[in-house]
Amino acid sequence: MNKPFTFEQIYQQNKRRIHYQIHRLNIHDPHQDFFQIGLTAMWHAYEKYDPDRGPMATYFNYTIRHRLLDELRKQKREQDRQQPLSIPPLHQDPHTPCPTSTLTDLLLDNHQLCKKLKSHLTEKQWKWLKYAILEDMTYKDIAIQENTTTEAVKSWGKQARKKLCTPAIYQLLKEG
Repeated sequence: MNKPFTFEQIYQQNKRRIHYQIHRLNIHDPHQDFFQIGLTAMWHAYEKYDPDRGPMATYFNYTIRHRLLDELRKQKREQDRQQPLSIPPLHQDPHTPCPTSTLTDLLLDNHQLCKKLKSHLTEKQWKWLKYAILEDMTYKDIAIQENTTTEAVKSWGKQARKKLCTPAIYQLLKEG
């Protein structure tokens, strides 16, 4: 199909769309990586554009924005895979600063605190904390060891995290 404009002309007229979408998504792009992703998305949109389906500008905006969002999600997944499993910072309320040391550091060095914390958790929640946090085991390995499903282990962790984020546990950790 013959295109009425070359991609160079389209680029000159629409490059601000890429910057707009980057700004709208609050992306910090000092090395222009996201701009390149947006530019590639615009080129693909230019190649696939069908005038019968709507305005080109709308299609460009949609394609660029969603390609940038896909890249953000991809980077977040990679970042999550590289970080070891840990419990989110424990704090009493959003206005109180979080403790600087992690739960793992506190528990590894303080057996008395472990006993107190264990008394607030069920047996399964404690197993999750012990294996997943302190011993850095995967959910799958915990499930095999405990002869249960991975989903069950995830559920133990979810319930344990809820309890660990309560003011009573925060106070216990603060004292310990």
